[in-house]
Amino acid sequence: MSVDGWHTLLVLGGIRSGKSEFAESLVADAPTVRYVATAPAGDPEDTEWATRLAAHRARRPGSWSTEETAADPGRLVEVIVAAGPNETLLVDDLGGWVTVLLDPAHQPADDTATIAELAAAVRSSTARLVLVSPEVGLSLVPTTPLGRAFTDALGATNRAVADACDAVALVVAGQTAWLKPATSAPAHAVPPAATSPETEPGRAAAPHHAAAQPAAHQTAPRQTAPTQAVPADLGAGDVTLPEVLTPAAAPVPTPATSDEPGTGDWAAPTMALPMIATGLVIQPGMELPMPDDYTGPQAVDRLATLDIPGAGLGVLEQVVGFAAATQGTSTPRPWDSVRVLLIQGDHEGGASAGATPGESGRRARQARAGRGPLARLAAENRAGLQIVEAPVAAPMEDGPALSADEVEAALRYGWRLAEQAADAGVQLLVLAACGAGAEAAAAAVLAATAGAEPPMVLGRVVTEQGEIDDTAWMVRCAAVRDALHRTRRSAREAKDVLAELGGGDIALATGVLLGATARKVPVLLDGPVGTAAAMVSRDLAGQARHWCLLPDHGGRPGVRLAADVLGLTPLVDLRLDLGEGATALAALPLLRSALTLAATLPVHPSLGGPDHSGTDDDSGTDDDAGDRTDTGTGTGEPTGDDGSGDGRTGDDEPDFAEPEPAGPGPTTIGSDEPVSPGRRAD
Repeated sequence: MSVDGWHTLLVLGGIRSGKSEFAESLVADAPTVRYVATAPAGDPEDTEWATRLAAHRARRPGSWSTEETAADPGRLVEVIVAAGPNETLLVDDLGGWVTVLLDPAHQPADDTATIAELAAAVRSSTARLVLVSPEVGLSLVPTTPLGRAFTDALGATNRAVADACDAVALVVAGQTAWLKPATSAPAHAVPPAATSPETEPGRAAAPHHAAAQPAAHQTAPRQTAPTQAVPADLGAGDVTLPEVLTPAAAPVPTPATSDEPGTGDWAAPTMALPMIATGLVIQPGMELPMPDDYTGPQAVDRLATLDIPGAGLGVLEQVVGFAAATQGTSTPRPWDSVRVLLIQGDHEGGASAGATPGESGRRARQARAGRGPLARLAAENRAGLQIVEAPVAAPMEDGPALSADEVEAALRYGWRLAEQAADAGVQLLVLAACGAGAEAAAAAVLAATAGAEPPMVLGRVVTEQGEIDDTAWMVRCAAVRDALHRTRRSAREAKDVLAELGGGDIALATGVLLGATARKVPVLLDGPVGTAAAMVSRDLAGQARHWCLLPDHGGRPGVRLAADVLGLTPLVDLRLDLGEGATALAALPLLRSALTLAATLPVHPSLGGPDHSGTDDDSGTDDDAGDRTDTGTGTGEPTGDDGSGDGRTGDDEPDFAEPEPAGPGPTTIGSDEPVSPGRRAD
């Protein structure tokens, strides 16, 4: 399976529809691409055709190689058959191939057999293959024999290749519609009235309410709507996803423009895996995207050049590097669109010893109503909130916590939630959970995957009155011990661990991490469920942990151990205990502040940057117009007409007087020039 879930794709489209640009964007992340050009050179006096070919060549990166097959239609089949599993081929287009096939120089020829050979080569290809073809079936029947022969041959070619490919896309006026595998959806899928409309297979369109609207236009949550549980038959068809709530109205941030630093295609949705219709197989060794290897270090190096009056951002440099790598730019932007996924799932048996019955459900209802720490912090951060109910896990000391089918359904449902968030333009996911026994289940997962001793990674049990319940803690430790003893001869594969020990919440969180990785959406982890899911995801797709950021360990020993194994360095040490996910939201403004400074501060004047000191030599001329606005500078300070940064004009600005020192000591250093606070030494 390739990065995007397919390895052969047919892109159809009309003239000037944007089909070639779309196809090129699908393989832009490949290290090398072999571009297979099928069109003949044409009449030397046809300058318009030559211009079209030149435009196609100009768009290709220098790392791409070009293969010409216009001389022989059979050459295309040979190229496809010879391509290996590590190669990426882009064939543009089949219309040119049919033109050569019908050329009198190649007649007589068995067109049907040649088309069948091409389809067989596509079907058996081990390379990542994208084919572009004109869609002529919607036009009028040509009036000439040659025109009819071309449309008939191209129509037959498109049908044969579409049948051989894993996926088919139609580009109309620059908009993409996925034709396959949507047409093969099972007949017993949920009827349209019970589910949100979809625009692409495996990619849920935003619901008509909260997820489809900007933050300012989302309505208050409907308290009567039930929490959506994970369906047991997810693999059989499409399902309704839970609504996205907006706990409180919040101002909409100023949208970024194309002129802002870091603006690019990092937020554009990548191609979705056709999950529901094809029965996505989540298995060990999946190849998912990795963050950019170069933009992260470049962004951190760039911080040393900025006009910062001190040592810099300290540990928050990690945030800048992480955001740069996941956004694919050395000038990353703060995350504007954030969604919190709250997974509510209980564990029966000794794992939940000391927990108040029904408490996790009350917390989920509280968040749905816009109350409680998580909902309030989500509103403060202008983040959407989505609440998901995971299957209840059976006592792990007595038998498997989940069945194999329930694990598969939870993994796919979590993947689908990440897909929905990516389709809605979410730039950052915050993974949260609430459930009785979740910490004990996470400790069991850590013990199974990292060889940890349960008492060392299982936190103390604190009652609602703030008292430590050592008896409940011992019961939890015994449950984990017995579960590990029961499974001592069982396999330690990811799905086995989830079924035997992890339960529904950790399985669903694992699916979220995998789906977010496939769609290049970073995730903030916070708490035992998220870190346990990250541990499990290593065996399914090792790339997932590189898309995770851990703001705080929360003082939890299990989270500390998981962070060490995963290579995640906690950024702060707040020791908040407000529920899983709340600490990440509390730290989010700090992370955004670091990204804002990294994206907006200019280069220091000593390194060639503009001097905005407000002296006589800098009167705020047009040279600085691009760095100041009427509402404020990149540092958050208001500016005036004279560029002084205090909102006054040059005529009414009072003279600045250096304050007298409170005690003895020099006020000058080597000259009569006063020392300016915060001045950088030369």
